[in-house]
Amino acid sequence: MLKQFDAVIYDMDGLLIDSEPFWRQVEIKVFATVGLQLTDKDCAELTGFRFDEVVEHWWRKSPWTGKTKEQIHDEVIDEMELAITHHAQAMPGVHASLDFFKSKNVKMAVASSSALRLIKATVNKLKLEDYFTLLVSAEHETHGKPHPAVFMRTAETLRVQPDRCLVIEDSFNGLLAAKAARMKCVVVPYPEDFNNPKLAIADWKLNSLNEMPGLAF
Repeated sequence: MLKQFDAVIYDMDGLLIDSEPFWRQVEIKVFATVGLQLTDKDCAELTGFRFDEVVEHWWRKSPWTGKTKEQIHDEVIDEMELAITHHAQAMPGVHASLDFFKSKNVKMAVASSSALRLIKATVNKLKLEDYFTLLVSAEHETHGKPHPAVFMRTAETLRVQPDRCLVIEDSFNGLLAAKAARMKCVVVPYPEDFNNPKLAIADWKLNSLNEMPGLAF
């Protein structure tokens, strides 16, 4: 067992799979059906947020007609499930890092802002069922990331103290959520964000999950 930690909590989007291109493509397509012409930059600004909060954000900025917020939400989630099922691939180092932690006999969980069915679709697509004790979505929490609720619920369900949990994230909002939960955090950002000074609050910063087994925990 790792000396510092009893549980390791993985984010999903941008960490287990490179889902951000899927999200951007699907969001641009579906929001266009109600007249919103989003750009890649628009979508990127809300990376790490729960999708119902994304819908609410754009509704407040530019209310639309023709479809409800719930319809837009459900169309995007349906399209995302299809994209993950047919096209998702593991990010570099996913299996190496999971094997590393499995060898240390620590509990492993996924805690994501995405809907639970997208988490399940990802775990099934990548054949990761045997690694994770628990899959947790922030979809039913009062607040999504950067609020720490999803991480606190994960620790509580695992029966592990927050300060004995290690979170692995890719986004600044996820990093904030982990630190607010009083958990240590490894951040594996996209290359264009690697030198973002905001990420300095992470306990460790890696280029990819391939570097995980080399860390001194």
